[in-house]
Amino acid sequence: MDLEESCIDSAAVYEGRLLHVRRDTVRLPSGAVGVREYVSHPGAVAVLALQDDGKLIMERQFRYPLHRDFYEIPAGKIDPGEDILATGKRELLEETGYTARDWLHLTTTYPCIGYGNERIEYFLARDLTKQQANLDEGEHLEVFELPMAEAIEWMRLGRIDDSKTIIGLLWLEKHLSGWRV
Repeated sequence: MDLEESCIDSAAVYEGRLLHVRRDTVRLPSGAVGVREYVSHPGAVAVLALQDDGKLIMERQFRYPLHRDFYEIPAGKIDPGEDILATGKRELLEETGYTARDWLHLTTTYPCIGYGNERIEYFLARDLTKQQANLDEGEHLEVFELPMAEAIEWMRLGRIDDSKTIIGLLWLEKHLSGWRV
């Protein structure tokens, strides 16, 4: 069964700094015509920065759409033409002040497939060195260390409820238990 939908026409509804909203007219598998609205996103990289003692480098950050603080792993958008590993290294340093010598790509996920094309690339970063953070203009966050076991418990209790962080923690937990990518 062919489920593919093909674009007949595409229109920009909104062009923002980060997000773009599109409205496409599509040919459905049945031959009928439909409309698909979606958010176009450049993609992001999320980093599980793990110290030798088993503590993760975490962030607490206020997220305006939900008007509250969230506990998260470091992450940020991929710049046009930027390699995903370069994004991970840049974001880890900018947000937390850490660099890492050992990097492993864990997985790629698509968090909003019903209304967006965003992808998140997950990396494990090890052999960390503390340097100086350099936050983007308008970016405010608190960096802290959290033992891996405690992060899993915070997730179980709902204290960590950001989906990218939950996915990252579960992948890291599997990796540390011997599940190889």
